[in-house]
This record gives sequence, C-alpha cells and structure tokens, in this order.
Amino acid sequence: MDVYVLSQIVNGLIFGLIYGLIALGLTIIFGIMRVVNFAHGEFLMLGGYALYLFTVTFGLHPLVGLPLSMACVAAFGVLTERVLLRPIYTTRIERPEEYAIILTFGLSLFLQNGALATAGAYEYTPDSFWPGSVPVIGDLWLSGDRLFAAGMAIVLIAATLFLMYRTWLGRALMATAQSRVGATVTGINAIGMNMMAVAIAGLLAGAAGALLSPIFLVYPDVGVVPVVKAFVILVLGGMGSIPGAVIAALILGLVESLGSVFISLAYKDVYSFLVLIGVLLIRPYGLFGQKERRA
Repeated sequence: MDVYVLSQIVNGLIFGLIYGLIALGLTIIFGIMRVVNFAHGEFLMLGGYALYLFTVTFGLHPLVGLPLSMACVAAFGVLTERVLLRPIYTTRIERPEEYAIILTFGLSLFLQNGALATAGAYEYTPDSFWPGSVPVIGDLWLSGDRLFAAGMAIVLIAATLFLMYRTWLGRALMATAQSRVGATVTGINAIGMNMMAVAIAGLLAGAAGALLSPIFLVYPDVGVVPVVKAFVILVLGGMGSIPGAVIAALILGLVESLGSVFISLAYKDVYSFLVLIGVLLIRPYGLFGQKERRA
C-alpha cells in the first residue's frame, strides 16, 4: 500500500477518535436532557486555552495540565447547568428544550467573543505532549502529539463506555434518558443526572480541546468546525446512541481522509454531509437509532 494512502487512513482513524470524544459529550447531553448543546465547541476551546495556561503560563508538564484542563471544563459545564439550564427544568416553562437551545447558542457567542476580547485573535501553542515524530509502520512517520491524542482518546472513550454500561451511575443516566418520570419514581435524582451529563461532556470536550491544541493551535473559534462534525456524527450514529456516536466518528474520519486522497482535498469538509445524506436516505433514524414509537 502506498505510504501516503496509509498515512491518510491512520490520520482518519486518529481524527475519528477525536471526533468521537466530542460527539460522545453531545450524545450524552442530548440523551439525558434532550438538549442540543450549541456551546459544546466552546467547551473544546476552553480546554485548549486551559492547557496553554497550565503549560506555558504556569510551567506545568502537559501530562499534568491535561487532567487539570479537563477538570476546569467539567467544572464550567456544571456551572452552566446550574445557572443556565437547571432553572428551565425546575420551573414551569413551556417547551424547555427549545429554550435551552437558545441559551446554549447565546453562551456559544458569549464565550467566543469573550475569548476574542481577553486573548485576542491570536493563535496560541501549548507545550507538546510528545515532541517530534515516531515511526509507525515501515516508512510511515507520524507526529508524536497525534499518536498521543489517539491513545488518550481510546482510553477516554473506553472509560466512558465502561461508565455508561458497567456502573450504577451509567445505568442511572440511561434510565433517566429512557424516562425521567420512571427514573424519579425509582429514586434517581433526574436533576442530578443532568449535572452529571454536562460534567462528563465537559470532561470529554476539554480533553479533545487539550489534545488537539498542540496540533492545530488555540484561537477563539477553534471549536466551530469540530463541533459541526460532531453534530453530523450525532445524527449519523442515531440521536442519543453512544455506540453509534463512536462508530460514526470513525467512519467520518476515514471518509474525510480517503476522500481527500482519491477525490479532492478541497471538499474535505463536504464529505461528512454527503455521507450523512446517503445514510439518512436509507435509515432516517441513523445507523444505530431506533424508530420512534408512539402509544
């Protein structure tokens, strides 16, 4: 196999894993709260800025800065849920999901402009996790930061799947996603599950932002394109399907990379939408979604 084609396949899998981190957070929030978080890309941005702050400003090692960045974004997510989203579910508001979408869209604009006002329209480079390049297969060499990002993405995705399917908290989250009323009757704090969903999404988005920042730098609208692709993955995999989000992310990463090789690099960001349209024509509810049932 040609080295260039092989490198694109590997890069596609790497970016698919990063897309999976971002899409998992969106999927969990939508599954639990039925809210599409339009500020999710800005959570990613905050993760990149946090890593820069910890590694360059404070001089910490990137391996220390990574979990601190994740924790900061998770804490911001909890604050967002507590201040902006929780009143929607604890007071009588008609159509709370639509109101939450408006709030998160406003938060997205606020965070982008806040970053522009405080950090400026400059590109910042945090310290590298793994400097230099390393041999992977034969003559194929890849950036150490890309390999580190892929490895951490695998660990975090596996940890999230374990949490959701093998722990009491995960079962409580899935029970809340299935029926908030039923979960409350069994003693589960549905409002608390909202907070946990946003915290987990913040952890994953913060990790994605920190892992990508040494590769693509950090600037105010760095999260716009990745989160658009995460929305595509959310629909492609099936709204609320966690395994679907992971598999759809890998498919999307491979399609973008191979499309760039065999068709044209100029249309790289279009391929994801073509795949989405093709799948929805066959399965309108996504790859792993289920048909809606009404009683």
